[in-house]
Amino acid sequence: MITLKKLALRAVLAGTTALLAVGSAQAALPIQHWTLANGARIYLVSTNALPIVDVQVDFDAGSRRDPAPQAGLASVTSAMVEKGVRAGKNGEPALDQNALGEAWADLGASFDASAGTDRTSYSLRTLSDPALLGKAVALASREIGEPSFPDDVWQRERERINAAIKEANTKPATIAGRAFGQAVYGVHPYGQEVTEQTLARIDTAAMRQRYQQLIVPCRAKLSIVGAVTRAEAESVATTLLSRLPATEGCAPLPAVAPVAALTAPRDERIPFTSAQAHVFIGQPGYPRNDADHFALTLGNYVLGGGGFVSRLTNEVREKRGLTYSVYSGFAPGLDAGAFRVGFQTRPDQAEEAIKVSREVLAKFVAEGPTAAELKAAKDNLIGGFPLLLDSNRKLIGNVANIAWYDLPLDYLDTWTARMNAVTAADIKAAFARKLQPERMVTVVVGGK
Repeated sequence: MITLKKLALRAVLAGTTALLAVGSAQAALPIQHWTLANGARIYLVSTNALPIVDVQVDFDAGSRRDPAPQAGLASVTSAMVEKGVRAGKNGEPALDQNALGEAWADLGASFDASAGTDRTSYSLRTLSDPALLGKAVALASREIGEPSFPDDVWQRERERINAAIKEANTKPATIAGRAFGQAVYGVHPYGQEVTEQTLARIDTAAMRQRYQQLIVPCRAKLSIVGAVTRAEAESVATTLLSRLPATEGCAPLPAVAPVAALTAPRDERIPFTSAQAHVFIGQPGYPRNDADHFALTLGNYVLGGGGFVSRLTNEVREKRGLTYSVYSGFAPGLDAGAFRVGFQTRPDQAEEAIKVSREVLAKFVAEGPTAAELKAAKDNLIGGFPLLLDSNRKLIGNVANIAWYDLPLDYLDTWTARMNAVTAADIKAAFARKLQPERMVTVVVGGK
């Protein structure tokens, strides 16, 4: 039964985080950083604006470390973390998925496990009241350190995921995205995608083995934002990792080969009966810690990231009516995530839309933005920067990115000044270094 107490807890956690805006958005709060004896690295923003605490724990355990025959292992392993915990080392009883859900509801807190291309992440949100905080951290430590990976649940989950894959494979967007990823990344793990075949090779034994190899305290990065002191944050971090096996030292993980640059253009046309053709044009982009990040972010806003004020929208949609929307964007990660131009259009208009998009892209790479375009982009991005920090949830995401990509601790403090310092010449030079329009991949799904 949902009590008034639980409803009140949920209201504080879910509905009032925007109140943090005045404190964090006007002046970035300092980030404290230190390393625990077990090697885990802590990044703390201590703020009393709201009586809540957000924690994100990241490990180098994303899909880029999946064996190719078991693509999808990272994703399903993280999903199975929330399906139950085994009996605890301190004598606690095992809990199945329903019992875990009820326990989190009783605390008015939330826990989530997920995996992306680079990292596996665990997220905890709870009130900072010491009694509730201690219980929430203890329960989260069990999910992080004592997942049961129940085999019967995995059998059902695998069937559900297989059905979702079959359904997705009937959609042109899925086919286009897969073809684009494989063409851009080649054999690099960024291009791997879960299929019915790779899913069939994954069992709970593989999940446990992966966990033992990658989810270890010495490789953890913990980002903490909220109403806790440094001493309290250290206690939270220590408890969260306390049920993981202790390790002797921390041997580096095998290096992942960099994404290879494209050496020639590639056109892939996939027939599909649909009202709209799905089109992607792109190539490998850049890693997140690249020095050109600010110039590329500003430049992309002008090119195709600024919605209705972008060049691509003006030329492809407004002047010629070839598509309802068109965009461009970079997706930087630990390695060079893809640069992509994407749109949908009538199959009979696809060739013209591709031609215009390529021309806009090539001209921008060759010439860069105008002074007016640069000013408008800066005004929008800098003016909107406070909205990236106006809640605990947004702030924890920014702090976690600083931790994950080893960005300077004053990154948020200097963000506006660094963005303001970018010139049109900087953007032109950065795009010339990163993009080669004559060597890009083009994927079209739709039409004959």
